[in-house]
Amino acid sequence: MSAPQRPRRADVPIELTWDLFPIYATDELWDADRQRIDGLIDAVAAFRGRLGASASVLLECLRAREALVEVATRVDAYARLAFAADGLDPRTQAMAGQSQAIVPRANAALSFIPVELLALPDTTISTYLANEPEFAPYRIQLEDVDRRRGHILSPDAEELLASLGEALDLPTALWQRTTAADLQCPPARASDGTEESVTIAAIQFRLRAVPDRGLRRSAHEALAEGLRRHANGLAAGLASHIRKNVVLARARRYASAAEMILAPQRIPVEVYRAILRRVHDGMAPHARRLARLRGRVLGLDTVHHYDLDAPLDPALDPPCTFDRARGLILEGLAPLGEEYVGQIARAFTDRWVDRADNLGKRSGAFCATVYRVHPYVFSTWQDTIRNALILAHELGHGGHGIYASASQTITNSRGSLFFIEAPSTANEVLVGRYLLRTIREPRAQAHAIAQFAGTFTHNMITHMLEAHFEERLYALAEADRPLTLNVILQTQEEVFTTFFGDAVQLGEADRLYWAQQPHFYINLYPYTYAAGLACGCAVADDIEREGRPAAQRWLETLALGGSLPPLELAAHAGVDMTSAAPIDRAVAMFGALVDDLEAAFAPVSG
Repeated sequence: MSAPQRPRRADVPIELTWDLFPIYATDELWDADRQRIDGLIDAVAAFRGRLGASASVLLECLRAREALVEVATRVDAYARLAFAADGLDPRTQAMAGQSQAIVPRANAALSFIPVELLALPDTTISTYLANEPEFAPYRIQLEDVDRRRGHILSPDAEELLASLGEALDLPTALWQRTTAADLQCPPARASDGTEESVTIAAIQFRLRAVPDRGLRRSAHEALAEGLRRHANGLAAGLASHIRKNVVLARARRYASAAEMILAPQRIPVEVYRAILRRVHDGMAPHARRLARLRGRVLGLDTVHHYDLDAPLDPALDPPCTFDRARGLILEGLAPLGEEYVGQIARAFTDRWVDRADNLGKRSGAFCATVYRVHPYVFSTWQDTIRNALILAHELGHGGHGIYASASQTITNSRGSLFFIEAPSTANEVLVGRYLLRTIREPRAQAHAIAQFAGTFTHNMITHMLEAHFEERLYALAEADRPLTLNVILQTQEEVFTTFFGDAVQLGEADRLYWAQQPHFYINLYPYTYAAGLACGCAVADDIEREGRPAAQRWLETLALGGSLPPLELAAHAGVDMTSAAPIDRAVAMFGALVDDLEAAFAPVSG
C-alpha cells in the first residue's frame, strides 16, 4: 500500500493553520511597511557623525533605531512565518527573498552606532546612564557596546560586514530551502507492508516513536537516504557557517569563536563549557540505563539509535488529541495564575498555532513572538503526549514573549539565548508533573513517565550532544583543519559513541544526524536547552513547593525580558546558574524517572 500524500497548503483546513492577519491584514500592507524601511534607515543615518554632540542627540538616535527595528522585524516575521508554513508557494518564496535583504540592510545602517559610541570618552556612557533617566531602557544595549571595546573594527569595515549579512547567512538559507523544498525521501515500509511518507518532521514528531520496529528502522534509513543526496552541499554549508564565525572572531580579536558568540549573552566561556561537561557526565549513566532497559523490555539483542524513543509498552498507545493537550496544558499551568493561563488559552482560540502537515512546510517546532502582536507557535501535530509536552514548551516561549513585550521596549523584549529556554522548559516540567499526578493506573502512569522522561532526553541529551558536536567542529576549524563531509560524519559518530558507549549500536545513518538539525545555524544554541531545563526544573520545584510567591517571582522575571543579563534574570527567579546545583538537580530528576521506569518494568526486565 502506497504512502498517503501530504496535502498542499491550500487544501489544509483553516483551523489547523495560524492566522497571520494580526501582523498584516494583506500582503499589500506588508509591502507598504517593507517600502517604509528605507525612510526609517535614512532617519537613523541622519545621526551619523553626531552621537557625541549631546545626550539628547544620542537618545533621539536610539529611539529612531527602535522604530526601524520594530518595523523591520515585523516585516521579516510575516515573510518568515509564511515561508516556514509553505516554502513551495512562489508567493512566500518571493516574500522571503525580499525580506532576506531587510535585516542586513538595517544592520548596515546601524553599524555606525557602536563605532561612534566607543569613540566617546570612556566615562560618557556611564555618566549618561547615571544621570539621565530616559536612558534606562537602553542600559543593557549601551553597556554591551561598552563591553565590546577592543573588538570593534573600523567604521568602514563594520558597515561592510553588516551589508554582507545576507551573503554570510547563506548557509542557513541553504539548509532551510534544501530541507523544506528539495529533500525527497523514499517511503518507509511498516512490518505489514504499508508505507509511510518520510520527512524530518514526521521522524521527529512520530515515526521514531512508533511501536513497529521495522517502520522505525525503515523511516530512519529513508531519511538518511534523502539527506545523503544533499550531504556534500549541507556539509559545505555547515563548514562555511562555522568557518565564518572563526574568521570573524579572529578579526574582532576574540580568543575563540565561543568567546565572541557568548559575549553578547554575558556568559563566560568557562561557564558554557562547565555546563556541557557536567550535563554530559551526569546524564550518560542514566541514558545508558534507559537504553539497556528498553532493550531488555522490548527483547532487542542490540539497541540502535532508532530504538531510543520506542515505546516501552507497545500495546499501550493512548492518543492525546490537540483538544486534550489544550486541557492538559492549561490545567498544568494553573499554578502560574489565572492571568497567565488566560493568555496561553488565546493560543487555542485565536489560531496562534500552525499544526498542519503539508507539502512545503519546514521541519521542527518553534515559537516566534511578534512585538506588539502576539506569539506564533509552529508545529507538525501528532496525537501523542510527547507532542503535548512539546506544545507546552513552545507556549512557554510564548508566555515569555507576552509578558516581556507588555513590559519592555523592543530593545529589551528578548532575553539572552542563555535564558531563553528556561520559560519553555519550566512549562514543560509543570505540565509533565501535573500529568503524572493525574494518572493512577500503573500501566498508563509508566507510559506517562516515559513521555515525561522525553523532556530530559530531548533537552539535556539530544541538544547537549548537538552542543558537543558543535564544540568539536569549532575546535577543528580553529586549528585550521578542513571540515570535509567525512570529518563531519566521523565527528558525529564519535560524539554518539563517547556518550552512549556500548549501550547503543550506531549505524551509518546515524552519522547524518547533523544534517536534519537547524540549531547549528543559531550560534551555540543547543547548549541553552540544558541550561534552560536546569533553570526550569528549579523554577518548577520552587513553584510547587512555595506556591504563589514563587509563581509571582517567576512572572516578574518573565516581564523583565532582556532588561537584565541572563545570570541576573535567573537569580531574580531564585536560581544560581553559576553553581552546579541546578544542573545536578535536573540530572537527579531524570535519574529518578529512570528509577521509576526500571521499577515499573521490573517483572519484564528482571
